[in-house]
Amino acid sequence: MNAQVLPLQIPFTIEKSMRAFVDEHPRLKYIFFGGKGGVGKTVMAGAAAVGFAQQGKRTLLASTNPVHSLSSLLDQDVFGKPTPVHGVDNLWAYEIDTKDTIERSKRDIREKIEWFLKYADIKGRADEFIESATMNPAFEESAMFENMIDLMFRDEYDVYVFDTAPTANARRLLGMSAVYTLWVNKMVQSREEARQMRLKLSFSDKKEEKDPLMEYLITFQKRIERAKDLLTDPELTAFFFVTLPESLPIAVIRRFIGWFTEFGIPIGGVVVNMLIDPATVREDADPFVRNRVAMQAKYMEEIEQLFGPLVRAVVPLFETEVRGVGMLKRVVDYLFYA
Repeated sequence: MNAQVLPLQIPFTIEKSMRAFVDEHPRLKYIFFGGKGGVGKTVMAGAAAVGFAQQGKRTLLASTNPVHSLSSLLDQDVFGKPTPVHGVDNLWAYEIDTKDTIERSKRDIREKIEWFLKYADIKGRADEFIESATMNPAFEESAMFENMIDLMFRDEYDVYVFDTAPTANARRLLGMSAVYTLWVNKMVQSREEARQMRLKLSFSDKKEEKDPLMEYLITFQKRIERAKDLLTDPELTAFFFVTLPESLPIAVIRRFIGWFTEFGIPIGGVVVNMLIDPATVREDADPFVRNRVAMQAKYMEEIEQLFGPLVRAVVPLFETEVRGVGMLKRVVDYLFYA
């Protein structure tokens, strides 16, 4: 713990701190941070990654948010590939290249559609089907999900910390394992029914050709089942919600905690960010500041009522923006040790 860290006045007792939660889950490997836009998800993910790296664990900090901000946070370019973070041993950071992911997914889709058209003896251009498939608004999230689980499956790091998109996007991203499972199971069933019908209508004794699409579906099914196993394992995975002591961020995570629970994604807890420490505010402070402190005090009471046992840490509003490794290390002290 940094000797300069000052105790933060919190109006309630944190029942289980972030450090205590991590100590209780020694196999924790996949950590996600999410919440409403603008609450500091990237900062908390960055601080958590620095904290794990300082514990000697090979850690990858990755962004699944299409609007990346890790490079700005770290003051170095980490776009496109895992990059060692200056000033922190054992830490790599990676802003996933969404464009590259989408183009690769389009190539994969082209290959699968061409397989299907040839196998089903359907005349048509694959480009027409590709355009239809990739115009879906969820296509980018689907491609990002594929990239995320690729990272997880490679298993090159001890800990993966993911800075996710705003919660609505994150819930779809992580929920895709469940959605994909339903979709693939139905596709496999339909494909088998079509194969059986084809055999019944065939008058040839010619040996049945391999069905590359069915082989792909079965492989994909196993891949998604594995992803779902990892994402729903409470010993390996935890999703942390970041909130401010304000109405809208609180409402967002209150709504989505239930949704994540329904999908079986383990909830690690709640981190409160940007609390103005009342002890630092003088009586003659500007009315704006005193009003903000009073407002935050009211919402801290609401946070205690709604999320009390889930609150893992409270991080103060610093005198300057959190940018660079030096500031992240200050956040680490409050996230893990204060």
